[in-house]
Amino acid sequence: MPHGPNRTPTLASRIVRRIILAIWYLRGWKIDSPLPRHLKKYVIAGAPHTTNWDFVFFTGATHEEGVKPNFMGKHTLFTGFMRNFMLDMGGIPVDRTAKANATEQVAAEFAARDELALVIACEGTRKTDGKWRSGFYHIARAADVPIVPAFADNVRKIISFGPPMLPTGNYGEDLLKIAEWFRSKLPDYERFKVLEQQARDIIAGKNDV
Repeated sequence: MPHGPNRTPTLASRIVRRIILAIWYLRGWKIDSPLPRHLKKYVIAGAPHTTNWDFVFFTGATHEEGVKPNFMGKHTLFTGFMRNFMLDMGGIPVDRTAKANATEQVAAEFAARDELALVIACEGTRKTDGKWRSGFYHIARAADVPIVPAFADNVRKIISFGPPMLPTGNYGEDLLKIAEWFRSKLPDYERFKVLEQQARDIIAGKNDV
């Protein structure tokens, strides 16, 4: 449900976006490896999710790359005076009570747009041990778009975007490739070790998809 192209973004969304970008620049964040320029539609698989500031960092990074990021939100947040604000910030409403499930709804959104960069915190929660939820993968596969891994280094203040990967349908093998890329960025980070082991367990049939 994208907003109309001729509507001026809300004042609140413009102010919030300026504040986010000011924080990005003032804190000295940089992009280590850029987004692939040829892509128009893709899922950004972001990790690790360790702070509520992650949204700020990824918004700043995508702005630097000339991309407006999108995110999923409960449809109840897109009502009343909040509707236009949420849409302007890149929100995509998902109704979990609807007949179509969340994956189908977001896949339909990809089909309806010429460009869409959907940012997903694949760990789901800041308190995770490092295991990923598979929603990002099912969305990318249903929409037939690539997955771009994205690593946020809070110590060095660096965002790195990895090579795009089109899902093959073999979740375990694809997740292992993603995990290996993350470990190449920070080999001894415990969460990425857990992610790699999760992928290997899926491949071995020891873990549910």
